[in-house]
Amino acid sequence: MMTIRTLLIAAGLTLTALPALADTCKPLVGDAELVKPGTLVMSTNPTLPPMQFVDSSGALKGMRITLGEEIAKRLCLKPEYVRIEFSAMIPGLQGGRWDMINTGIFWSEERAKMMPMINYESQAISVAVTKGNPLNITKPEDLAGRTVGVELGGFEERKLRELDKSLVAKGLKAIDIKTFDNFATAFQALRAGQTEASVSIDPTGAEYAKRGDFDRALHGLFPTPVALAMKSKVLADAVVGVLNDMQKDGSYRKLMEEYGLLANEGAFKVNGPTQQ
Repeated sequence: MMTIRTLLIAAGLTLTALPALADTCKPLVGDAELVKPGTLVMSTNPTLPPMQFVDSSGALKGMRITLGEEIAKRLCLKPEYVRIEFSAMIPGLQGGRWDMINTGIFWSEERAKMMPMINYESQAISVAVTKGNPLNITKPEDLAGRTVGVELGGFEERKLRELDKSLVAKGLKAIDIKTFDNFATAFQALRAGQTEASVSIDPTGAEYAKRGDFDRALHGLFPTPVALAMKSKVLADAVVGVLNDMQKDGSYRKLMEEYGLLANEGAFKVNGPTQQ
């Protein structure tokens, strides 16, 4: 049998190389700050192509998946994703089920009081309708009296309800808001004729329009910062360091441009109340 020394020599290595191989990457976040040792556990709802979705092979894909994997790599941690509905994400983070929400959570003062958040892009809302836009929806007021679908518990639902209140205050009919567990089922309802419009983020509305499934009647509504959210301030500080490194080496901007997103210009930071 070949000895360990013989195997190493055959591979072009020496015994002194062993420690270097075993210590090529030292985690930048201690296990005490993590749900699982050596692992960055992230929650996502993969129903928002092209930002986060499941491909035909069952694999997670999209900008936010790529970003999360790169952050984990630079922290010397193993990336792990938990697929979960958005409404469960903040309670799950607070309950210690995952380390980071990586699903495009919109920043708000209320949320920033509950958890460390890092704004990394700006996002707006689209309104999708059936092909040909038969209802001729060209402005937010055209949604008055219409049945509109949206994912439960997110920024999009909150903004849709604020729009509804403003329309009613103007003497217009209320929007009939239908909530769904995720955006995929909301769009299925639109396809089935159960709703007359569906609200989502701009890239998702554009993706469905590109596929020819629906038309995008409105877009660019309510532009707002989008963030990563962490359970640990120590982890948040480490992620800020990674994002600033990605800003410097150009990989962050390259990723944003690949998906047509508005990139941050300055340095990243942990955002608290009144900070955007």
